[in-house]
Amino acid sequence: MRVLLIGANGYIGRFVADRLLADPAVQLTALGRGDDADVRFDLATGSPGALTRFLDAVHPGVVVNCAGATRGGARELTRHNTVAVATVCEALRRSGCGARLVQIGCGSEYGPSQPGSSTAEDAVPRPGGPYGVSKLAATELVLGSGLDAVVLRVFSPVGPGTPAGSPLGRLAEAMRRAMQSGDAELKLGGLGAQRDFVDVRDVARAVHAASLSAAQGVINIGSGRAVRLRDAAGILARVAGYSGALNELDNTPGPHHAGHMAHTTGTPHLRPAIGHPRPDPDHPHAATSPTAFPYPDGCGTWQQADVRTARDRLGWRPRINLEESLADIWMEAACRI
Repeated sequence: MRVLLIGANGYIGRFVADRLLADPAVQLTALGRGDDADVRFDLATGSPGALTRFLDAVHPGVVVNCAGATRGGARELTRHNTVAVATVCEALRRSGCGARLVQIGCGSEYGPSQPGSSTAEDAVPRPGGPYGVSKLAATELVLGSGLDAVVLRVFSPVGPGTPAGSPLGRLAEAMRRAMQSGDAELKLGGLGAQRDFVDVRDVARAVHAASLSAAQGVINIGSGRAVRLRDAAGILARVAGYSGALNELDNTPGPHHAGHMAHTTGTPHLRPAIGHPRPDPDHPHAATSPTAFPYPDGCGTWQQADVRTARDRLGWRPRINLEESLADIWMEAACRI
């Protein structure tokens, strides 16, 4: 089976490439903007006709699209997440290769959900920000394309390679700085959001399974369990061996959580950039008060996936627990000490 992987150098794409290369039945070709791609092509600016000619030459059986942008303004997000997918769909329609498309979507397409609930694929999407809107538009393009296609809505991917700018990446960096400077106390803000964290290696397994399956439509990929960010901080402290106090500076939205994390008050400039930081001119390494919903995905205080469809249609279940994912995040952060 020849697979064309788009976005092989991205956070998810790197692990998808590793997973596919481990399958001796797969012949992998990587397409992307980087110099190390097998074929250089920019989906955001390239024409469907040019991509069609390449598809006809390579003749893949499966196209996996992991490319996209997570940051930037609405115009940039639309160009990289929506227009790029329109190019892929149009090229596949024109091509004679008849390839199956596996598109990587995201849980942000759903937007906020009711605390305590699990979001299934038939939920009405109400994205809370331009990123979710751009990804939802891409999903709708795929579903309406008439192609043999499946969209994997990945919730909150974590594990090795977690971007330093993500909430858990920032949390690990804040803990690294505290341990490096010998601080006996770590002040944190904006930890009330609860998210469904799924290890990026499990996501890669899901992509592999979807490539081999006949499943179509939308399939959620998550752990099926929401975890509060402050609980993730406690796990991270344990795997890092940080024995200092974890003091939360603000009462974020959602039910009060009783646990080993203390709640204190403090000046905004002491808050590390865990949520969606803005620079403080007087304290350049800190952030101001977190917004009402500091987790920067537009999904409010709660998100939890219903993953029964992935189990039933892909034979997929998550295998790697959050503690292992956080241990890998910490190992990378610790290398900077």
